[in-house]
Amino acid sequence: MEENNILNSNAEGQGPVADTATATATTTAPAANGKPAYPAPTAHDDFDWTIDKRNVAAYTKEEKEKYDHVYDNTFVTITDGELIKGLVVGLTKTDVVVNIGFKSDGLVSLNEFRDLPNLKSGDEVEVMVMEKEDREGHLHLSRKQARITRAWERIVEIHKTGEVVTGTVTSKTKGGLIVDVFGMETFLPGSQIDVKPVTDYDQFVGKTMEFKVVKVNDAIKNAVVSHKALIESDIEAQRAEIMSKLEKGQVLEGTIKNITDFGAFMDLGGLDGLLYITDISWGRISHPSEVLKLDQKLQVVVLDFDDGKKRISLGLKQLTPHPWDVLPENIREGEIVKGKVVNIEDYGAFLEIMPGVEGLVHVSEITWANTPINAKEFFKLGDEHQARIVTLDKSARKMSLSIKQLSEDPWSTIETKFPQGSKHNGLVKNITPYGVFVELAPGIGGMIHISDLSWLKRFNHPSEYTKVGQHIDVLILSIDKENRKLQLGHKQLEEDPWNALENTFAIGTIHEGTVTRKDDKGALVQLPYGLEGFAPNRHLSREDGKQVQADETAQFMVIEFDRNEKRIVLSHTRIWEQAKADEKDVARKEAKTDADKTRKAVKSIQSKVEKPTLGDLGTLAEIKEKLQQEEKGGSEEVK
Repeated sequence: MEENNILNSNAEGQGPVADTATATATTTAPAANGKPAYPAPTAHDDFDWTIDKRNVAAYTKEEKEKYDHVYDNTFVTITDGELIKGLVVGLTKTDVVVNIGFKSDGLVSLNEFRDLPNLKSGDEVEVMVMEKEDREGHLHLSRKQARITRAWERIVEIHKTGEVVTGTVTSKTKGGLIVDVFGMETFLPGSQIDVKPVTDYDQFVGKTMEFKVVKVNDAIKNAVVSHKALIESDIEAQRAEIMSKLEKGQVLEGTIKNITDFGAFMDLGGLDGLLYITDISWGRISHPSEVLKLDQKLQVVVLDFDDGKKRISLGLKQLTPHPWDVLPENIREGEIVKGKVVNIEDYGAFLEIMPGVEGLVHVSEITWANTPINAKEFFKLGDEHQARIVTLDKSARKMSLSIKQLSEDPWSTIETKFPQGSKHNGLVKNITPYGVFVELAPGIGGMIHISDLSWLKRFNHPSEYTKVGQHIDVLILSIDKENRKLQLGHKQLEEDPWNALENTFAIGTIHEGTVTRKDDKGALVQLPYGLEGFAPNRHLSREDGKQVQADETAQFMVIEFDRNEKRIVLSHTRIWEQAKADEKDVARKEAKTDADKTRKAVKSIQSKVEKPTLGDLGTLAEIKEKLQQEEKGGSEEVK
């Protein structure tokens, strides 16, 4: 049959194909056991699939690997977030078409290529795969994110190595500036802009500067840069160079950069030094700003330095001679000088005669008076006083001054102006628990003891009688010229009333008094003529068992009067006890009088009867018994 002789058009030159019948018969031929001995052949089992229409029998190994490679590169496997190189294949008004070898091209906003104004087709760019396929099947790419990622990797690496980077300040923000580094925004704190405080941030916007990456936060991709760190590095290098050449006593020029209460900090050209307040001037100053100003240039001397702590102590006053070493000729003992009060202590005050030269006015050299004086009340800071130089020791740099020696010693003529027994009026300058200090004249004063204030009253404190600033009349009792002391009295201006009142307040006299104060020991009683007496507690009892109370007026008996000790002891109890005792005494005396009369009558009768009879004896017995009963009754009443 013709159809059995037809050749496969795709297998030109191959052998004749077996006819269908033969093939079918062969396929279905049974085996000896009734089952097919082998699979039945199909129509094209003898077709050589390795030969193509060009009659090429097979590929070589090299060719096969080549074609496999071409095939594998036909499809690119990508993941979201991957950085990949792409080829610009087109530009539109808003986007750039980039081919990354994926099944479709991606679009990137033209705004992300603003730094490449000459971008054209065929340029290679690096992009990040943001999304392989969105809902519409589009490939999303981003050059900006690719740049940020690459920039972050470089920033992290630079932070590790400590390299210096260049960035541009793009804008101002709260607390600092935003700096573009490798296309990524970083933060520059205001404190890291310069070693000096910066208040105007706007002046740095748009500037390109060098920075150091000082901090990175990988979690939020945030970096902090510092320009100050670079300056400090330069300063540190300068500081090390200066420290290596530093010597004590070396004179340097510096600029005042900061002034504090305790001194001034100076910039020595990359190295800071402290000019302490006590090393600024030989004289006393309360604050460095009195003599120094910011940005002022000065010559200073190196007093000390510490390589480890990098501290330098500077001095300004040391560049001039010490004032004690160049004292003028008129500064000598006995001379009168003028000085300003620069310090006040309990023991005296220091007067500055000239810058760096001070003298002490001791409290004992303020006034000729021997009464205590408070230097802090007499002197005021800044006041000027004249004084006489008493002692001067240039080697020890000490000077003692005296204000009182500017005037004549009033004690030299004390007996003339203030003789003993004379009366004067003085000013109360001070009060103590034991007396009152009175000034009679400048430098002359004495004390009134508390016991010499009044003849009649006892005071717990002199302030109960007088006050500071009041005037008081005094009598000079005694003079101690050697120790410069006057003993004064006030009560002595009047006659001692205790002498005149001794008979008025004799023991046993009764007076009306008022209890002014009462305590556990007894009561203080105000008596006539201004006298005061004391009544012990046991002498305050009334007849009804109660006691006389404070502010109560009652009758009191004087039971003790001591003129020398100025003491009167009183008793209210003794009054009613004495009245009872007097009543009993009167009764006893009356009974005794009656008994005496009866005895006289008996004796009279006996004398008249010569011989008694029995009747007379009975009468006598009755009279005797009556007398005994009367005597017995009188004794009981006395009891």
